[in-house]
Amino acid sequence: MSLINTQVPEFKTQAFHNGKFVEVSNESMKGKWSVVIFMPAAFTFNCPTEVEDAADHYAEFQKVGAEVYVVTTDTHFSHKVWHETSPAVGKARFPLVGDPTHTLTNAFGVHIPEEGLALRGTFVINPDGIIKTMEVHDNAIARDVKETLRKLHAAQYVAAHPSEVCPARWNDGAKTIAPSIDLVGKI
Repeated sequence: MSLINTQVPEFKTQAFHNGKFVEVSNESMKGKWSVVIFMPAAFTFNCPTEVEDAADHYAEFQKVGAEVYVVTTDTHFSHKVWHETSPAVGKARFPLVGDPTHTLTNAFGVHIPEEGLALRGTFVINPDGIIKTMEVHDNAIARDVKETLRKLHAAQYVAAHPSEVCPARWNDGAKTIAPSIDLVGKI
């Protein structure tokens, strides 16, 4: 079953964020766009490259009113040490969310029971807590945050313009399509 257009489940967990331990919940996500990025585990070889990519583009997320949450099945204590010891992860200014009980990985359908880890999953969530995009794939394949930003822009655009759709390779500012019977078979 797809999670698209479903409500983020209720949850409450701890994160390491800007030198402090903070609580993150479904309620703290409401009222703004959220990007939840699941990764297998802290202290691995590929995950820091994704954290760094998100950190390098974090200002772009903030500019459009979105918060980024990186989630692993580790604790928030592990995330503190990961942030302090990895130069790549040390760039993160967004919450590093712990999910040691696997509540989030199970709720978002990215849990690997045999390993106790998460698949690489990315979810764009609107300010009402509704999942608008999802991408889940093998852990050997790291993501490109520029594509996540493109999807966020598209989700924000169609939310503001419900009578339009974003075509393939659409980027912010590009032409959209207003669906109509006149276009059927013409594109």
